[in-house]
Amino acid sequence: MSDQKPMLSVRQALDFLLAAVRPIADVESVETLAANGRVLAVAQTSQLNVPPADNTQMDGYAVRAADCVGGAAQLKVSQRIPAGTIGLPLLPGSAARIFTGALIPPGADAVVMQEMCALEKADDGDVVTINHTPQPGEWIRRSGEDIQSGAVIMRAGTLLRAQELGLAASVGLAALPVVRKPRVAAFFTGDELAMPGDALKPGAIYNSNRFTLRGLLENLGCDFTDFGIVPDTLDATRDTLRRAAQQHDLIITSGGVSVGEEDHIKPAVEAEGRLNMWQIAVKPGKPLAFGEVDRAGQGGSAFFLGLPGNPVSSFVTFLLFVRPFILRMQGVHDVTPQSFGMRADFAWPKADRRNEFLRAKINSNGGLDLFPNQSSGVLTSTVWGDGLIDNPAGKTIAAGDIVRFIPFNALLY
Repeated sequence: MSDQKPMLSVRQALDFLLAAVRPIADVESVETLAANGRVLAVAQTSQLNVPPADNTQMDGYAVRAADCVGGAAQLKVSQRIPAGTIGLPLLPGSAARIFTGALIPPGADAVVMQEMCALEKADDGDVVTINHTPQPGEWIRRSGEDIQSGAVIMRAGTLLRAQELGLAASVGLAALPVVRKPRVAAFFTGDELAMPGDALKPGAIYNSNRFTLRGLLENLGCDFTDFGIVPDTLDATRDTLRRAAQQHDLIITSGGVSVGEEDHIKPAVEAEGRLNMWQIAVKPGKPLAFGEVDRAGQGGSAFFLGLPGNPVSSFVTFLLFVRPFILRMQGVHDVTPQSFGMRADFAWPKADRRNEFLRAKINSNGGLDLFPNQSSGVLTSTVWGDGLIDNPAGKTIAAGDIVRFIPFNALLY
């Protein structure tokens, strides 16, 4: 594959990646309590109404609205109905003391909150004065007003968050069918890399990408295998690719994807499989490799994504390309992160020929401040910032311009 081919745009590259995805077909059942972060494999339908019966939204008194016309109606308190109990039919001219979540007794058609009532004790029974004229249905949750029996509550491809788990539990689903977790292998190239805790030799750097990528993959619920730091040789790179392909859906590497003499990823992938995409018109992150590595002796292949070695480039390209690829592998349909038009409180006068992703922070005035150093090696910008400004190729930014801002919290799951 010639390096002289025009670079793909971010949109072209992402479309190419998503079109190549082979969705994971394996489905497993997991307890709903353990399904956080998983992707639903089969649409789920409710077998009951939620709420299952009319109940009260408030502590107060269940009444017949017709008994309370004009205000200051005095009604005999005939019963007490806590949540989880069933009351008796409400007789005309009476009220039932009722508590949030309790079922509305037959005959009652409204609830008056306790703050609008005054209770008087008497030897022959309590009497409540209703200082309000309720409308029929007031403070009553109707059966099925949230979910009706037979309704689809979650579609296949739903990424299960805390609120989806609560929704599943609300209709009695103790287990959910989910897509098997993606099996992802990663390794890191560069003889200059050292691990925290080791002494730094001259010319060495600590391998921050190993920690960043591991965290990102864990956020996406992947089964992750770390093959560690691989020596900068073609043989070592090919051997690791072969081993990683055996039991994994996707292989991710960091570093070694440029075109220098010590960058062995490209020839190694081409020797063990094929390289389908190479350079992207994105900054930071121009060298991004995509292809497949054959599974020797068993057929099939594992996908391959090679990220740049510079820490910000690796981080940004993961968010832009690897994240949607992994989500689509699990069957998630909408992989476009939420973004907002926000005011730039800075100037960016020099346009770049590539689509830039600038690290920015939301300020107290509701605008965006820019990290002063946008170098691909300045990892502090990703910790300082709240997200990325998607600045199209060839575009300058003047203070006051509206720019597209993608918050990190829309990119980290």
